[in-house]
Amino acid sequence: MRSFSFAFLLCNLRFGLASLTVIMLIAATATASTLWQWEYSGSGITASGTFTTVESPDKNGGYLITSITGTRNGIIITGLQAPGTSIPGNEPYTVDDLVFLGPGPQLTSGGFGFSTSDGTYANPFYARFLPTPGYLEFFSTPPFTGGTFGPGNSELPVQFSATPVPTPEPATFGLVLGALAWARVRRQLRSALAS
Repeated sequence: MRSFSFAFLLCNLRFGLASLTVIMLIAATATASTLWQWEYSGSGITASGTFTTVESPDKNGGYLITSITGTRNGIIITGLQAPGTSIPGNEPYTVDDLVFLGPGPQLTSGGFGFSTSDGTYANPFYARFLPTPGYLEFFSTPPFTGGTFGPGNSELPVQFSATPVPTPEPATFGLVLGALAWARVRRQLRSALAS
């Protein structure tokens, strides 16, 4: 029977603890954000994708959208319109890039805006001003005519929904990795004792 080496155990234990510490530090310093699935559709309109928001809502419950991906009628979305600005062709109406969990409207009257790879822009928003409030999409095409309704522009009713995508907490991830590292150390310890 081979003698058990405490140096062997300490080396593997230190490796496991160091790995866990590094993983926890990386998880703790990562930018906090939430991924959402979103979609809307209406007559001749289908748009869907994901957006990333800040992790915590503002005082009114709105989550600021920080990035977007997806398609509108099969055309790739290329960018998010900055909050406080208008999509081209829809001046002076500005977007705020806020989304809400619900119940109730998930967008404000500013909504969010995005550009697509064919040079068009869209701005879904919640229209409180309608006799029966609901979601609309303002769509603009070149040439953009500031402040007036351009020839290719439209404003049509849509059905909108957005849902946060469940993700594991960083602490849970760290605990799982720590448990795996500990299992490795125990397996190596048993192997060393059995030899």
